Amino acid sequence: MNILLSSVQILDPDSPFYRQRTNVLIRDHRIVSIGNEHFESDQIVDCQAFSLSAGWLDMFCHIPEGSEWKDDLLSVSQAAAAGGFTEIAMLPNTQPVLQNKQAIEFVKSKSKFLLTQIHPIAAASLETEGKDMTEILDLRQAGAVAFSDGLNPLTSGRLLVSILQYLQHFDGLLINLAEEKSMTEYATMHEGIHSVSLGLKGMPSVAEKLAIIKILELLRYAGGRIHLSKISTSEGVELIRNAKKEGLQITCDIAAHQLAFTDADLADFDTNLKVKPPFRSQNDIESLIAGLQDSTIDCVVSAHEPHDEEGKKLEFDLAEFGIIGLETAFASLNTYAKLSVEQMVEKLALNPRKILGLEIPKIAVGELANLTLFDPLQTWTFTKKDIRSKSKNTPFVNHVFTGKVIGVFNQSQFQLFL
Repeated sequence: MNILLSSVQILDPDSPFYRQRTNVLIRDHRIVSIGNEHFESDQIVDCQAFSLSAGWLDMFCHIPEGSEWKDDLLSVSQAAAAGGFTEIAMLPNTQPVLQNKQAIEFVKSKSKFLLTQIHPIAAASLETEGKDMTEILDLRQAGAVAFSDGLNPLTSGRLLVSILQYLQHFDGLLINLAEEKSMTEYATMHEGIHSVSLGLKGMPSVAEKLAIIKILELLRYAGGRIHLSKISTSEGVELIRNAKKEGLQITCDIAAHQLAFTDADLADFDTNLKVKPPFRSQNDIESLIAGLQDSTIDCVVSAHEPHDEEGKKLEFDLAEFGIIGLETAFASLNTYAKLSVEQMVEKLALNPRKILGLEIPKIAVGELANLTLFDPLQTWTFTKKDIRSKSKNTPFVNHVFTGKVIGVFNQSQFQLFL
């Protein structure tokens, strides 16, 4: 590989070229020169409209490895690259569950040959059933970057305290969902006027609020670090904002798609809009955007959850929760949150690695290329041909976005989407 990125905006806060436009030469997968002089190269990309940052990392991605018709490590790597992600943190909800050293080592070994590197998140409880703790220390030594039950919220106070206390031996991280399951059973959408008019059982915002209150109390009691994924309510944002001011070690993210729809959009019973947590009110969206802007919300995730057609082409009540999100996460964030490019890089590239304790790639001479190239102003239409995932369960087909991924570089590979 010998490629010149001409007049690209550098978005690495540690670079002397930060926010400047300059030339970046990549040769043999390593950054070899940065500056305004002209470099010889096999391929020149005119980047006058593009920005370059450390490669993005997705902290909440479901890869149903072991399921033939959904995604696997290879297809998710391709979808992630198209969405600008050079690294992803993989949930433990696989077949079998990521709960032993062999499973963790398998993911890490297979990931070495993919454009998008995959970091395994190990199960916090056996079979992600929320009853008994896994062998956390062994899993950490095998390479697990964090611990979680993934799609299944941990609710047992006893178990949460035990895990938080155990993880403190090595400053480990627990990732959890905020859901009071007793209040969401059989529910399919946000509880409100629209759920009533559609005759669907709703998930009240208080289900998230109660779960966060409980988690915060346990965190005060046990200590440790916890990351809450897919926050969706204004009450949740405010609780976390106050907890951070108090000094608790809590971080959080939202799903990018949460900014694009409200519960009013479910009027046609489109099962591609059936997600958990559900699409909520416009007021909730405004609170999420405010939380992104004031850094209450640390990261934005794809919440990629692939399903085959049989899981979605059902009555709304019976359809599976979840949508694919890797290809559209950045576009959704850029279109609806109206953040600066610096803030988006913070949410997509810098904060995820800080939270997981991973090294942040640098845009500097001598560094291996782990980069995302993007155009924050380009308007484009997402179509079925833009889907790299095996699954097609997305509400964004024919959706017009602002902001497009142009290319990714990682693990001695690169791909451009010009």
